Parts: sequence; structure tokens; C-alpha cells
Amino acid sequence: MYTPAPQTQQPPQMGVAPLNSGVTPEPQAKPKTPGKSKNGDVGAFIQQCISLASYLKELQTQSHLIHLNYEGSNFLGVHGFLKDQYEAHLEQFDTLSEFIRSMDYLLPTCSRGLAEAGTQFNHCTSYKGTDQLTTYYKNLEELGMKTKKLEPIAAKVGAIDIQNYMAELCGQAFKAAWFVKATLRNG
Repeated sequence: MYTPAPQTQQPPQMGVAPLNSGVTPEPQAKPKTPGKSKNGDVGAFIQQCISLASYLKELQTQSHLIHLNYEGSNFLGVHGFLKDQYEAHLEQFDTLSEFIRSMDYLLPTCSRGLAEAGTQFNHCTSYKGTDQLTTYYKNLEELGMKTKKLEPIAAKVGAIDIQNYMAELCGQAFKAAWFVKATLRNG
């Protein structure tokens, strides 16, 4: 049985509101600046991060649907790989979103708002397995390019945690694209 410890009130520290004081920090308003960051514009940088989070969510959905719809002689391998991918994309989305929130900015409140915050995304238009995988690997390569462009902007605004994550995400995107391209090549 759980017995809670007695609660003691800590004296407030100078400049810090106690958790139960009723004072809550106000999150930053949604950035209204254009999509490009210039000269350390944090709001525009965050808007680009939100756009990238939207792209990751689209990749998660796309890889999951291909995972379900793919048919071919290499089904088992592709099916397993795509399961790992859609789980990885969900984790990537969550990690980037937490970085955005750690900078005290809000994300859209629903999938429509998230989609509107995103940029051009290539959708599958065929159930043919090779067509689906080709669309997916091109989107993975685009993800890699987006992270390469965002990494130096993260450095410029002093968001070294996001800068490091962009490098990690870049490597993940291009490695997954290589796996898909190697699968599509004739032996």
C-alpha cells in the first residue's frame, strides 16, 4: 500500500514562483514571421521546426500505410522495415515537438493545423509497391535536405540541442532512403 510522505512547503526562491502559487508562464504566441530565419530570428526558426514536425508526421502516416498496403515477393522484409520506420517517425516527431515546446512555443492543436503548417509533401498515387517505395524514399531524401538546411539556422539562434538533433535526423533519413533504394534495385 502506498502512503504519501508529509507535504512540506518550500520557501520560494528569489524570482521563481512556487508551483502552487497560481502563476503559470505564458507560452509564446504562434510565430507570424515568414518561413525563413534571418539573423537569429527565433520565431521564424520555430515556424520551420513546426513545418518539419508536420513533415515527419506525414512520413509516419505514409510509411504506416505502405507497410499495410505493400505487396511483393519481398513483402516480409519490407513490411518489417516499414514498421520500424513508422515507429521511428513517430519518435522523431515527438522529439522535435518536445524541442519546440522546450523553447516555450506551441504546436498546432489538431492534425489539420499541423498539415497547414507543413510544406509540400509527395503522396503515393498508386498501390504498386515499387511506386509507393519510390515516393517514400524521395520524401526521406527531402527530409534529409530539410534537416541540412535547418541545422545551421539552429546554430545561429543558439539552439544547439536542435542543431545536434538535425544532424542525427539527417543521418537517419539518408540511411533509410539508401535502404529503400537498395531494395528497389534489380540484382
